[in-house]
Amino acid sequence: MFIINLTYKTELDKVDQFLDDHIEFLNEQYERGHFLASGRKIPRTGGIILSNVASKSELKKIIKKDPFQKNELAAYEITEFVPSKTCDELKFLLE
Repeated sequence: MFIINLTYKTELDKVDQFLDDHIEFLNEQYERGHFLASGRKIPRTGGIILSNVASKSELKKIIKKDPFQKNELAAYEITEFVPSKTCDELKFLLE
C-alpha cells in the first residue's frame, strides 16, 4: 500500500485550471481499482491519495498520467507501508 503526498508547486488559480482533468484522472484510477481514497489537504497546499497498486514502479507510471504531474503543478512523495492493524471496515487492507 502507498500514501501519495502531493504538494502544490504553484498558485491555486493555476492548479484550478487543471482540476477537472485531475479529477478525471482520479476517477479512472478508482475504476481500475488503483486508488482507495483521496482528498485535499487543509490548508489547501496539495492532496493525499491512498493506493493499493502492486509496486512502486507501477505507481510511478500511473502518476506520470496525472495532469498535475504532466503540467509540473505538484511534487509527489510516495510512502510505502504494510497495514498491520485496521478497524473492522478496513480489514481488507491487511495482507
